[in-house]
Amino acid sequence: MNKNTPYWVWLQSALGAGARIKEIIEYFGGAKAVYDAGETEWKMSPVFVPRQVEHLKNTPLDVAEDILTVCRLNSWQILTPEDAAYPRRVYEIENPPAALYVSGTLPDIDSSVVIGIVGTRKASDYAVKAADVMSRGISRLGAVVVSGGALGVDTAAHNAALLSGGKTVAVLGCGLGTNYLMENKPLRDAIAANGALVTEFPPFTKASRYTFPIRNRIISALSLGVLVVEAGVKSGSLITANYAVEQGRDVYAVPCSILEPEYAGTNKLIDEGAVVATKPLDLVFPYAERFGLDLSGAKDVRTIMKETAPKTVNAKENSGSISFENLGKSRAKRVERQNAAAGLSGDTLTVYRALGNVYMHVDEICAKTSLNPGSVLTALTALEIADLVQSAGGKRYKLS
Repeated sequence: MNKNTPYWVWLQSALGAGARIKEIIEYFGGAKAVYDAGETEWKMSPVFVPRQVEHLKNTPLDVAEDILTVCRLNSWQILTPEDAAYPRRVYEIENPPAALYVSGTLPDIDSSVVIGIVGTRKASDYAVKAADVMSRGISRLGAVVVSGGALGVDTAAHNAALLSGGKTVAVLGCGLGTNYLMENKPLRDAIAANGALVTEFPPFTKASRYTFPIRNRIISALSLGVLVVEAGVKSGSLITANYAVEQGRDVYAVPCSILEPEYAGTNKLIDEGAVVATKPLDLVFPYAERFGLDLSGAKDVRTIMKETAPKTVNAKENSGSISFENLGKSRAKRVERQNAAAGLSGDTLTVYRALGNVYMHVDEICAKTSLNPGSVLTALTALEIADLVQSAGGKRYKLS
């Protein structure tokens, strides 16, 4: 936050999210200069229409002060184009936001390989698995995953990044102070602890069908490339892909069925030139040298494909193997846990390995892992979202 933050928030409050502020700032020189100019200069300038002048005139600076107070009380950051932490990638787009509200810690976007992963809320099993594979893989290779915090593909992408010990950013279509999609609140809390929740909407702005398309340009702006996992012909993910093209970002698509309507939008992107991505390395290799990304673990990342999507074999091929149905329940559970643990890393894996079939208090887990309570609770939240652990209340956990 800087001394001119109130003026940026005022400008955003007056003109609304998604307003084209760049030409305004270039004309006046800054948000405070816009405020100081006053009604006469606003009317004379070529950058405002009469309706905008009315909004500026009718929006007192007190509105911004109220928003700043709410953000201070909740430890939310406000980033404006005058702040060093405001991503240059975002400011370079045609209509950057006058302010970004942040819960958590926004990674250093401009020096990171950031990949947007988007898709439908009503995702197929295939799409969920594909989002999981891609997100886990690029997270292990050091990329930051950006998505929209919604159900379906977004949730799969965020959760996979968290389980891999990576950083993830959720760009919301509402204010940080709203109760939108409460079933995903544990996930949002985990994201804020291992990355950031970001929005250009003031704290108590409710989500609507108008806010999400405005939000989508921020997902693509933060990213070097955007992966569309599953999209129908009217999917909002296609809006994000279009923004990506306009902003000079790369667009990727997961190959999928040509027979199912829910993939029609994805297939259309491929027809129009989107890069087909079949493995995590496809998403990060183009940027690795420029950003000094270490790809020495790429060979290990390939195993994610096997972990997530077991092969289907015929009877002859399977004659020497044992199916889960023929295993005892306890042994089958062990095998499932081994497969699940193969997809974890960092503190999440450490906490997972510390747990067993008997409930343990968080303090015990801290002692056993030598991790601080915050790190343990963050890892437990990610594991609980993935249905790998269960809670008995009172901060006691065991393996599911």
